[in-house]
Amino acid sequence: MFKDILFAVDLENGATQEKALKAATMCAQASGAQLHVLTIVPNFGMSIVAAYFPKDYEQKALAEADKKLHAYVQANVPKGIKVQHMVGHGTIYQEIIRHADKVGADMIVMASHRPELRDYLLGPNAGQVMRHAKQSVLVVRD
Repeated sequence: MFKDILFAVDLENGATQEKALKAATMCAQASGAQLHVLTIVPNFGMSIVAAYFPKDYEQKALAEADKKLHAYVQANVPKGIKVQHMVGHGTIYQEIIRHADKVGADMIVMASHRPELRDYLLGPNAGQVMRHAKQSVLVVRD
């Protein structure tokens, strides 16, 4: 049914990702799909903010995210599932969509918290992905 599944994980909120990871791995096992596990290092936003960080901060943050992602996958993804590790950098929902398109994913799986009023006004990442992705999107509430 699925060939490539992108699982977007927030490594800073690992406990909230548990149900979504279970759904992603079950779908990957059932379909024999490759699981592309993506975490994202957000960008600074405004360039003036970047001036307050050391020049190599972004590279160190990306390397640390990659290290944490590999440890997360090793500890949580069942053996036998083909996994690709990916670290994005930028706006969260845009990076999820970009990476899903890049790997040819036919499904995106991600966790989401219960929406608050501010989410309806600004739009949470899961909502943005659902509205703009070409792929099927499975949003798992924590």
